[in-house]
Amino acid sequence: MPSAPRPIVIIGAGGIVQDAHLPAYRKAGFPVAGLFDTNQERATALAAQWDVPRVFASIEEAAAQDAIFDIAAPPVVHCTILNALPHGASVLLQKPMGLTLADASAIRAVCRERELIAAVNFQLRYSPMMLAVADAIARGDLGELVEIEVHLNLVTPWHLFPHLNDNPRVEMVSHSIHYLDTIRALVGDPRSVFARSYGHPSSPLTDTRTSAILDYGPTLRVTLSINHHHDFGRQFQDAAFRIEGTHGAAMVKLGLLLDYPTGETDELWIARKGDPWVQQPLQGRWFPDAFIGPMANLQRFSAGEDARLSTHVEDAWRTMALVEACYQSNAQPGTPLPGLEETDT
Repeated sequence: MPSAPRPIVIIGAGGIVQDAHLPAYRKAGFPVAGLFDTNQERATALAAQWDVPRVFASIEEAAAQDAIFDIAAPPVVHCTILNALPHGASVLLQKPMGLTLADASAIRAVCRERELIAAVNFQLRYSPMMLAVADAIARGDLGELVEIEVHLNLVTPWHLFPHLNDNPRVEMVSHSIHYLDTIRALVGDPRSVFARSYGHPSSPLTDTRTSAILDYGPTLRVTLSINHHHDFGRQFQDAAFRIEGTHGAAMVKLGLLLDYPTGETDELWIARKGDPWVQQPLQGRWFPDAFIGPMANLQRFSAGEDARLSTHVEDAWRTMALVEACYQSNAQPGTPLPGLEETDT
């Protein structure tokens, strides 16, 4: 944790700020100096709920503060907000880093030009269970990794995210990006990807289901199978990471996603080969605890207390490149079955 946390100015007062940012910062003891949102009524109500001392009347007034800036606004306005901040400011951007790689490149360019100390709030990698998995991998407890699978089969209340309704890209860039970034944090960048996204008759959103394979060479198999429309009761709903190595395996239950936003308990189970599964004790949950990590890292890096800013915009850009590769793959045709075109004529 930072030895002397600087005050935080939050730009944006939506659901993620109410459900995660403010609870996390209160739990960590990070001072929040004020809020700004174009919806002043919403910002005022949220400030009153969380004892935030000030609601700023404009982005210029918010940007004039000596603070760490937490941008929790839609990605389409990130560049505009970044250009309003002081040169060299420290800033945490809510994910995603735009909707396309071109958007991410524009955001990165502004950060470079204005010499901003900027990170993106990819927080799943900071969740208690994923930090423990990363530690187990680093210690060699699992051996050589051979399997990483993300499997979701559940109901997501998309109506809680109305800002997604008009987006040409939804699932991979707004949801599965959590898993893609966490996989990158664990095993680095893949060589290539194969991906398909799908809509659903019950949803107006462009894409709400995803299948993807990330190519890490001949021995490490990495897959995502994501279905947000399993509306047939809790019995077979699932939200999990499965990580297997030559010496051991880990299973992560993403409890938050089951009955979101209330959620169930997050869980981590680890087994060494030949031994039974053992549930690992966890301190905290994905929401809100994981949101402490990126802000703590940014505060410490800005103060010279951390040598590395793990979700720096330069690294976040690489996650966006992976997302872009998934969408490019989605736009490509699959391999046709040989000979069928002849029999169909």
